[in-house]
Amino acid sequence: MRRREFIGLVGGAAMVWPLAARAQQPPIPTIGFLSAVSEGSVEHQAATFRRGLNEAGFVVGKNVAIEYRWADGQYDRLPAMAAELVRRPVSVIVAQAPPAALAARTATTTIPIVFVVGFDPVAAGLVASFNRPGGNATGMTLITGPLGQKRIELVRELAPKAVAVAMLANPFSPDAAPEIRDV
Repeated sequence: MRRREFIGLVGGAAMVWPLAARAQQPPIPTIGFLSAVSEGSVEHQAATFRRGLNEAGFVVGKNVAIEYRWADGQYDRLPAMAAELVRRPVSVIVAQAPPAALAARTATTTIPIVFVVGFDPVAAGLVASFNRPGGNATGMTLITGPLGQKRIELVRELAPKAVAVAMLANPFSPDAAPEIRDV
């Protein structure tokens, strides 16, 4: 091998090496963030979520990506959005609000789902039990039924002569019926 051929070979390898090294890096994990509401209504919560990721060492755009899906209160859009995240595919789905959690659970049995709901996730079929959720879903529940009863007690103390008390509930939300029943 002549000197010029050797230099050409080494130079060519030096140019291809960085490309090969970049090509071998795995893609960064992607979090699917599925929300039943609008982006503006939970902007603070989404910022807190990203800050928590940063504190855990996950920097958006550097070593993790987030794909947001906002249903803007149109729950009928959630199944298609959840299916889209599954096809993407994402590494985990964060489901904010009960309708999003149920849509994600229907869309996949393999991608991990982390949810925040306001009803009993066992009764809703999201998890098998509180102690051993099983399956691919886990999360946090804000069971508010007993709080509704306490609110009625407070109203009675503040307005003992009140004859009627109204309760506002979203009839399309899966947590409405149990909450109304509990109150």
